[in-house]
Amino acid sequence: MKALVLTGVKQFEIEDRPTPALKAGEVLINTAYAGVCGTDHDLYAGRPGSAPAVPPIVLGHENSGVVEAIGEGVTNVKTGDRVAVDPNIYCGQCEYCLTQRPELCDTLSAVGVTRDGGLEEQFTAPATVTYKLPDNVSLKDAATIEPISCAVHGVDLLDIHPYQKALVIGDGFMGQLFVQILQAYGVHQVDLAGLFDEKLELNQRLFNVKNIYNTNNVAIPENEYDIVVEAVGLPQTQHSSVLATKKGAQVLMFGVGPQEASFEMNTYDIYKKQLRIQGSFINPLTFKSAISLLESGKVDVEPLISHEFELEDVQDFLDGKIEGVSKAVVKVGK
Repeated sequence: MKALVLTGVKQFEIEDRPTPALKAGEVLINTAYAGVCGTDHDLYAGRPGSAPAVPPIVLGHENSGVVEAIGEGVTNVKTGDRVAVDPNIYCGQCEYCLTQRPELCDTLSAVGVTRDGGLEEQFTAPATVTYKLPDNVSLKDAATIEPISCAVHGVDLLDIHPYQKALVIGDGFMGQLFVQILQAYGVHQVDLAGLFDEKLELNQRLFNVKNIYNTNNVAIPENEYDIVVEAVGLPQTQHSSVLATKKGAQVLMFGVGPQEASFEMNTYDIYKKQLRIQGSFINPLTFKSAISLLESGKVDVEPLISHEFELEDVQDFLDGKIEGVSKAVVKVGK
């Protein structure tokens, strides 16, 4: 089978590999699609994602496909099922797993990060992280379930009420997902700030965004929002997210920035406004909710997927040679 193997920092090789060995409790999957995201950019550049990736390794943690075979003891899926895979695998025994915070697991492992993922024609995953797809969710759309589930976790950490007014800072794929998910959770008004008129206008036209702010030209309003989602990860947007809050507001710091980055904020404002500033890491047990959002149509990813690549295109994309990408998926299967 064909596999795209990360062999070193910014080094890929297309290799012909044998079918992965199937262990008890695991599922062998014929890959259909694998999404490519910011984490893959980091892993390709030698930076850690949810965990470090040690070459040689096959990336691809946003995966969909069809079950080819099941190992001993697997009962939740069968051969021929269309599935998506939650990449994150928890030990179940550390302090964090035992106190219902598995995303903070001391020995977190992940498909496409610490074990081979979906940028190969077949891969294996534990049955415990393999989810059968509804009939109306396409395999292409299913490659976005993992990022949807990460956004769902972020929203689950907030205290949501219909009266709230929310702002999402960042018009990348994740920011655009938050627009729809916040509305699905009942927030009555969601505004969007970003850098690209076409993305901002698309969300206003299709997804009921009321106000859009192209920050190349206009400033984000201050002291106005009950909820602010920062989906960029840069000090300047993190600073802006705090300034945009009104009294009693919540800020979700979702964007992943450089490990050494920091930003300044007025600590008196935290006190005076009674701000709640919340981090969010990966997607503990939110895959079912993410699938339901796609199944119900409350989240529509088709207008957000801008590019469909082959395995041979991935390195050019990660090297920045392909422009205008909002969300890319790789068609791995035939």
